[in-house]
Amino acid sequence: MKRIVSAVLLAAASLVFAASGFAAPDPKGSASPGPGFTAGKPRVEVTFVLDSTGSMGGLIEGAKQKIWSIANAIISRTPTPEVRIGIVTYRDRGDEYVTRRFDLTEDIDSVYRNLQSITADGGGDDPESVNQALHEAVTDLAWTPGAKVLKIIFLVGDYPPHMDYPDDVKYPVTAREAVRRGIIIDTVQCGDVAETTPVWKEIARMADGSFVALAQSGNMTAMTTPYDEEIARMSAEISSTVITYGDAKKQEESRSKVAKAAGAPSTVAADRAAYNLASGGKAIQGTGDLVEDLREGRVDLGLLPLKQLPLELQGMSPAQRKEYVASHQARRDALNARLAELSEKRADYALKERRAAAGSDAFDTKVSQIISTQAARVR
Repeated sequence: MKRIVSAVLLAAASLVFAASGFAAPDPKGSASPGPGFTAGKPRVEVTFVLDSTGSMGGLIEGAKQKIWSIANAIISRTPTPEVRIGIVTYRDRGDEYVTRRFDLTEDIDSVYRNLQSITADGGGDDPESVNQALHEAVTDLAWTPGAKVLKIIFLVGDYPPHMDYPDDVKYPVTAREAVRRGIIIDTVQCGDVAETTPVWKEIARMADGSFVALAQSGNMTAMTTPYDEEIARMSAEISSTVITYGDAKKQEESRSKVAKAAGAPSTVAADRAAYNLASGGKAIQGTGDLVEDLREGRVDLGLLPLKQLPLELQGMSPAQRKEYVASHQARRDALNARLAELSEKRADYALKERRAAAGSDAFDTKVSQIISTQAARVR
């Protein structure tokens, strides 16, 4: 199965990452592994600072569909990096909110769920609270310290910042702070507002990043393949092997991930399945699945309090519980072996389609290309 998974990853990655690589962190370096990370593995942390005012509806809806494909583009490197993604969405003073933050996490299921909660509304007075959002992204999120981590912010919006708010930390100060912390800021301008272009270019220049100008919608289109529907069905079967555990909140969170995945379009479900396969054959990301957490050694089944077990396990003997979990793991392994074969075919098909559309000015394509180029800086 490992051979099949490797082939899937190589096929999916070869187009957008052919020219760059990651360097593994020096185990003697000063960076701590950080939450959820394994010492010695390459790491990539990406935060999207997204304008969520009314004019950004097209891009936000596209990002909801493409977050898994972006995550796949990152994780498909060799050696496989560990990935964390965060979101800061912003509007302006007087709107429903100024900023909303979703901290960096390796749980991409949660990232997907958080994106679903973002809608485009408000705005109307042109400049937005870009300064506040960018400053919070640099200073308030849980970035892993040290130079051996690729840390990138993508500032995505169509209008420039308010420079007339006296209590704001202005973007030149934030850009310098980003450089000090080893964070690259790339800027993506959506639309053609002339006043935005010089500011976005200056931010990128000051923070060692790149500037990209795209159509207002971000030009994202779903790539369908003949394998999507079957992969989506198989992904749903794999989700049925999840055994939730923990307190009521934790179990509900795990069930919510399964439900969100079940409601996703087949193309999104197929991208998610590929990511789960690449990250070890998981059914959901993060913790809360007893099958995966036992396999990873995060929990001892014999030490779990009865009330933290799902109802179907509470009435079983210890031996029956062990057998029950093992049967779920065996079924998942068998499904993942079949999924790997389908995913390899899907990756080959998608690669040919992407080659035919080379040079596409789409948000997800540009993000992948920029990360690919900037990965070479981490030595």
